[in-house]
Amino acid sequence: MINAAIWFGFVAVSASLILSLYRVLRGPSMPDRIVAADTLYVNGIALVVLASMFFADSLYFEAALLIAMVGFVGTVAWCKFVTRGTIID
Repeated sequence: MINAAIWFGFVAVSASLILSLYRVLRGPSMPDRIVAADTLYVNGIALVVLASMFFADSLYFEAALLIAMVGFVGTVAWCKFVTRGTIID
């Protein structure tokens, strides 16, 4: 039963990744693209956690934490670039 739920999660998160990628590529404005990129990071974390559950390996949780940190820093840098025109003051 849990395997069916994990496979359903893989399908749902993969569909969400595809839709978020579409919004990053075809977003009407830059803030929409930033939000979609942030959603991609969150979906990537969900996919890694699902893989960790599927393979029963806790090493993937460290990878999910790394994706979360890089995603947060990337989103902040992108927002700062859009609002101020530069990343480093």
